[in-house]
Amino acid sequence: MSPRFPAVTSDEVITVIQKLGFLFKRQSGTSHAIYFRESDKRRTTIPVHKGRIIKKKTLKAILVDCALTVDQFNELRNS
Repeated sequence: MSPRFPAVTSDEVITVIQKLGFLFKRQSGTSHAIYFRESDKRRTTIPVHKGRIIKKKTLKAILVDCALTVDQFNELRNS
């Protein structure tokens, strides 16, 4: 059984990656926030559009950037 990608907003994704130690670095324009983790130099970009669901392909790219599986993301999201 393959894990399903959840329908999440940027606020939910930001909450999860902050639990992992990512810190806000800067904002590119008005719609993309860049988060950075010093411990392993990982970086990810989160599209910030209030109330809109992040597309599955975009969420997949964020999870790859953060070295997370869908199951790990869901566990952190629900904790």
